[in-house]
Amino acid sequence: MKIKNLPPEERPIEKLLAHGKESLSNSELLAVILGSGFGDMSAIELAENILALKDGIRGLTELSPDDLMKIPGIGPRKAASVISALELGRRVSTAPRSKKYRVKSPDNMAEYFMEDMRYLKKEFFKVLLLNVKLEVIGLETVSVGELAGAPVHPRESFEPAIRKGAAAVCFVHNHPSGDPHPSKDDLEITKRLTECGDILGIRVLDHIIIGDGVYTSLKEEGYII
Repeated sequence: MKIKNLPPEERPIEKLLAHGKESLSNSELLAVILGSGFGDMSAIELAENILALKDGIRGLTELSPDDLMKIPGIGPRKAASVISALELGRRVSTAPRSKKYRVKSPDNMAEYFMEDMRYLKKEFFKVLLLNVKLEVIGLETVSVGELAGAPVHPRESFEPAIRKGAAAVCFVHNHPSGDPHPSKDDLEITKRLTECGDILGIRVLDHIIIGDGVYTSLKEEGYII
């Protein structure tokens, strides 16, 4: 059934305006972005076909415009609308915090990185720069690797901290596999970085490994004193 033939209270836009965004299902939210259906197919049915491509709502992050345009009824404009909405959501969730954002715990640090890094297909190694009050003064990518790992050298790891006068740092990298358990290499580089931080007078607060919605703090695991 076309959306225009639904009772007003069941149409996605009217439903959102009357009851809030939380009242819409995933397919209804996607239908609002699509704007229209195709042939006898409603925008909601078209949205359901998109969600069926991968792993439901989560799978949307893995779709390319070409993937979307393989679905009958999805042309360049609709594909671009969906990809743009996903990217806008990602940017909102990862927008830089105020420099007064203060690190309080491993949980707090993992939250800072989680949505930005949990879906990455390559391994990124980053450094969070902190002042003496443990307030964020910067975030920089140290290296980018393939699925198996990112090359890390203490020189590049501490250069941003020295340049910006950071008093402490938190290192973070993601495991594209989704499993945040540390590898032997993770433990070895953590030891090296901590030793270098002691020499430089820059405290290594933690090394966080980001998985798929979960994380490991090497501070909590006892590898950083």
